[in-house]
Amino acid sequence: MILLWVPFILLILVLLWLVLTYNGLVRLKNLLKEAWSGIDVQLRRRYDLIPNVVESVKGYAAHEREVFEKVAEARSAAMGAKTPAQKGKAEDALTGTLKTLLAVSENYPQLRASENFLSLQNELDKIEEQLQLTRRYYNTTARDYNIKVQSFPNNLIAGPFGFAEEEFFEVTEPEVKEAPQVSFTRS
Repeated sequence: MILLWVPFILLILVLLWLVLTYNGLVRLKNLLKEAWSGIDVQLRRRYDLIPNVVESVKGYAAHEREVFEKVAEARSAAMGAKTPAQKGKAEDALTGTLKTLLAVSENYPQLRASENFLSLQNELDKIEEQLQLTRRYYNTTARDYNIKVQSFPNNLIAGPFGFAEEEFFEVTEPEVKEAPQVSFTRS
């Protein structure tokens, strides 16, 4: 009698493992979509704020047309990027043009003293902080999902059911400059 139950119990265990693994993959896939949605929200806030920053700078530095055009082009490219890898590359370019725009603003003391410009710059800083947090959450979720998809025996279920590895959302961090060398020698 026990020999009849062994195959039945093994079948139940295999089916239970199959269901739990599949549901775990679905759960991680949905967390990944939620995490990407968080990035998308922050990027949209950033994209919406950029024209205001540009207009604010334009009022003081109208002859910096080339910088404004580069910012607009980079913004359009970033908005059109689809995959996390494309977004990361486009965001690098946009961040570079924004740094150029903000560097231009340094040449105009009246602009730096403008309450409107300072408010926009502070809002942009807050968005950048939120974007960094959401990017970390997305990449952590993508890592967990990819581990589950690639690990044996989960990969036996992931492949046939269409669960594929996901890209990370990576942007180039600003270069860290070396700390200045300080020497306290007596002459």
